[in-house]
Amino acid sequence: MGTVALACSTIGRGSPVLLIHGLGSSQRDWEAQIPALAPRHRVVSFDQRGHGKSAPVSAPYTMRDLAADAAAVIRSHGAAPCHVVGLSLGGMVAFQLALDEPGLVRSLVIVNSGPEVVPRAAKEHVAIFARRVLSRLLPMRWLGALLSRRLFPHENQSKLRADFVARFAENHKPSYLRAVSAILGWSVAHRLESLAQPVLVVSGDRDYTPTARKRLYVERLPRATMEIVKDSGHATPVDQPAEFNRLVLDFLGRVDGETIAAE
Repeated sequence: MGTVALACSTIGRGSPVLLIHGLGSSQRDWEAQIPALAPRHRVVSFDQRGHGKSAPVSAPYTMRDLAADAAAVIRSHGAAPCHVVGLSLGGMVAFQLALDEPGLVRSLVIVNSGPEVVPRAAKEHVAIFARRVLSRLLPMRWLGALLSRRLFPHENQSKLRADFVARFAENHKPSYLRAVSAILGWSVAHRLESLAQPVLVVSGDRDYTPTARKRLYVERLPRATMEIVKDSGHATPVDQPAEFNRLVLDFLGRVDGETIAAE
């Protein structure tokens, strides 16, 4: 399946940054990041196919298709090579993009994500089966309510939960299910050693995937560092925006400085 029309936005000046949101979300994931990044960077964000204001989809697609979409956004905005920041599904797309189109990517920030979604242990198979069943059976608002409690468990996060549920309910369910199918079984783990760009991996200390498991793939990346954000779950840019923004700006500044020094 080829590239599709996508809702995009851009703001700011400086070295370009592409923001790629997570599953069942939109570029609104980055409301706390865009104002922080724009004074130093040209920030490009977009709604992935079947998400947000991009057109709904009904045909199957793959992670390579999502990476091709991101590549098309970069090219259409004249933003190559750019820093790519990806959350969850967006991090997977970022990995695929950097490996398929390395000339488009200056650096990667991978947030609560990894290079594969391949179940290994029995409990992982059960978790994936449960996610498939719940995604098909429950209305989107109900599914969003379940997910919101895992994303934002604290009592003082009630507004974050309410906002998440309202936005999640806007999802076109067939499009959401296509995205789930594109994720499950995907892997580029066998290609990690060939990823030459600088990589920052950001992990919430309460993310679904333990930090120890993330360290296993970070150790295989030639130029990667990892930062753990305290008291943060899967949606680190939302639940700890100040610390997340600091880490990203520091990393992008270092990469840009190294690039200028090398020229």
